[in-house]
Amino acid sequence: MLLKLFLAFAKVGIMTFGGGYAMLPILQREIVENNCWATDEELADYFAIGQCTPGIIAVNTATFIGKKQAGTLGGILATLGVVFPSVVIITLLAGVIQKFSDLEAVKNAFAGIRVCVCALIFNSVLKLWKAAVTDKMTLVIFLAVLIAATFTNLSPVIFVIIAAIIGIAIKSLGLATENADGKNKSQDKSSEVKK
Repeated sequence: MLLKLFLAFAKVGIMTFGGGYAMLPILQREIVENNCWATDEELADYFAIGQCTPGIIAVNTATFIGKKQAGTLGGILATLGVVFPSVVIITLLAGVIQKFSDLEAVKNAFAGIRVCVCALIFNSVLKLWKAAVTDKMTLVIFLAVLIAATFTNLSPVIFVIIAAIIGIAIKSLGLATENADGKNKSQDKSSEVKK
């Protein structure tokens, strides 16, 4: 398991270009689809916690998953797996990157990579949307955060904390939420229990 964790996250690290958010779709594929180490909902939670803690989201997520699967050593090896390829590649490129950065072909390649990264992030957002926005209340929270994030310079941590407080308040007050079919979720659960 330790080797599997290291290799899976090393694969994420070596295949990712464009920074932390570009890793989200690759993390989703490796963690949820290929290895079944978490569900989409759990992964969305890890991303939210990772956004509120110091460090890169992918590194924090690797630590969470590694710890969950194989304890502290698993968390350490998963984290090392994510950063190892980058350390090696950057070390090799550090001495020569300045010589090639002004070449037209290199500039065009990076322009293409940036567009690809945007598409990958958008795909990841769509997958997370399906797992996170499940009823009217979560849709309202999503729209409120989207508008606030677009028109203010507040830290993402503030949005995550406020959304968490609202989520706790909604759950503790027992406010009814409707799913996509317009049925009350509590009614769905009670009917399942009766069956």
